[in-house]
This record gives sequence, structure tokens and C-alpha cells, in this order.
Amino acid sequence: MATAFEHPYVPKELHLPGYVPCFLSQKDILVRYLGTSVVGFALIWLSSGRLSKISKTDRLLMCWWAFTGLTHIILEGYFAFSPEFYKEKTPHFLAEVWKEYSKGDSRYAARDAGVVTVEGITAVIEGPTSLLAVYAIASRKPYSYILQFAICLGQLYGCLVYFITALLEGDNFSASPYYYWAYYIGANSSWVVIPALIAIRSWKKISAAFQVEKKTKTP
Repeated sequence: MATAFEHPYVPKELHLPGYVPCFLSQKDILVRYLGTSVVGFALIWLSSGRLSKISKTDRLLMCWWAFTGLTHIILEGYFAFSPEFYKEKTPHFLAEVWKEYSKGDSRYAARDAGVVTVEGITAVIEGPTSLLAVYAIASRKPYSYILQFAICLGQLYGCLVYFITALLEGDNFSASPYYYWAYYIGANSSWVVIPALIAIRSWKKISAAFQVEKKTKTP
């Protein structure tokens, strides 16, 4: 007979048949995730340095878009299309990430329809377009700023839906205040602050381009 494990999520009455506890510790998960991210950043930064006429700001943006694009596709894509990740009986890293993160927002383990929808759209649309942004910046494509602005709006919209639906449902999905602030707030803050800053920058660049075009057409 299979052992029945008690899950650590809120509410306690959340029904998760077949739940299997995390194999990896929080430290193990963070070290692997951050380590892989740092290596990815370094590779993009070093390779972008070989491009001519690319500013340091654009190189940083290439790093960000590569990071966020791969995060959307791999991490969030796994969640969206793996409804029973909490049953994983091996230390599968992606399953471990979501088992751990669900301590900060149990809607993930519960497969909340709103969360699955937001994450699915993010993985399928925003992930590939984020990688396209890397190419657009590197190739100095004229649609680069419009693309970045559009992706940022999508990310900000997704975050708004994510947080607002939690508030409307009682905002009580974290196992403790620590997980609430570290995971629910902290882990998502980058996708609010950074897209907002990039959107403002892109808007200014687009507006400046239209101003130049307007002046050139003025007799």
C-alpha cells in the first residue's frame, strides 16, 4: 500500500491525492536555479560583447530577455502542461521547483484555472517573443522597441491578473508569512519592476522616433 503524505500547503483541506514531498531542499533548488541563471547571463553578456554598436544597456536587456524567455518556456511551460507535478516520485528539478513554490501560492498545486491560464499564455506567447527580442536587439531590428513594449505590457497584465485574482479569493494561499514575502511577493517582483522600466524606456524610444520622422516630413 502506498504511503499517504500530508502536504504543507494552505488550506490544509486542499485535496492532493498522491502528493509526494520535495526531495530537494530549498537551498538545493535555489543554488541550481540561480547558478544556471548566472551562467546564462554570463554567456549572453560575453557573446553580446562581440557585436558592434551594441550599448551596455542593450546587452543587459539581451540578458534579461534571454533569462525571462527561457524561464517562461521551460519553467512555466512545465507547470502549465504538467497537472500532476506534485505526484512526481523522483527529484525532477522542475517538479521540485513548483512543489516548493506552492508553499508561497498553493493555487499552483491546486491547479487554479486562472493561474494555469496565465502561466500557459506566458509560456506559449511571451516566452518565444522574449527570445525574439534578444534577436531583435542583437540585429538592431526596427521593431525591437515595439516588441519589447508589447511583451512588457503582457507581463504586467499577467502579474495584475495573478495578484488581483488572489486578492479576490482571499489572499490566503501561503504556508507562512515567510513564503508569502519570499515567494509570492519577492519572486514575482522582478516581473513587475523590470518590465515597467523597460516599457517606459521603449515608449520614450518609440516617441522619439516618431518625433524625428515628423520633423523630417515638415516642410
